[in-house]
Amino acid sequence: MKIVIIGQGGHSKVIQDIILSNNEYEIVGYLDDRYEDIVIVDNIYFGPISTAYDMINYFNQINFVIAIGDNKVRRKIVEKLHLSDDFYITLIHKTAVVSPSTKIGNGTVVMPNVVINADTQIGNHAIINTGSVVEHDNIIGDFVHISPHATLTGSVIIEEGAHIGAAATMIPSVKVREWSIIGAGAVVINDMPPNCTAVGIPAKVINEVSY
Repeated sequence: MKIVIIGQGGHSKVIQDIILSNNEYEIVGYLDDRYEDIVIVDNIYFGPISTAYDMINYFNQINFVIAIGDNKVRRKIVEKLHLSDDFYITLIHKTAVVSPSTKIGNGTVVMPNVVINADTQIGNHAIINTGSVVEHDNIIGDFVHISPHATLTGSVIIEEGAHIGAAATMIPSVKVREWSIIGAGAVVINDMPPNCTAVGIPAKVINEVSY
């Protein structure tokens, strides 16, 4: 399976390692706006993000993955390219433990040593980062980022675009609303409003943004 990685920063390195660990996958290109035109080096294509359709026209079958940690940037790229969901591959590292009853959307990446338990639903273009634990019956929206070693206990809801910081903990049945940020190491014991930043133990809102 031929894969083009969109984004070439630090997060891209981890995505690259996941792809290279699977013999069924082949990286055929990198798209990043640091490039002005398409160049070919050792049969690998490098070009700006806007050339995604050139890649589609060149290759018989191709898949993309957006290797950018910023949730809003991932959404912006998806909206700009306006590709069918089928063009985005779901990547799961071989060391991750994922329940067979879990449903994972297109373009989502599950990193090394993640545990995802029964009947969890994960949307499109989410990042479930290294060593995080997602317990049973969680609902995780599109463009969410669960940072390394975060813990989501049972029946937690994380809405679109929210970012859960490293080693943060969500107690059972709490809801984090869309585009909120939960700080590293925070413990969320109450529902969090949309577009807020919350930190501490227990987590308290320190900033809310109205749109």
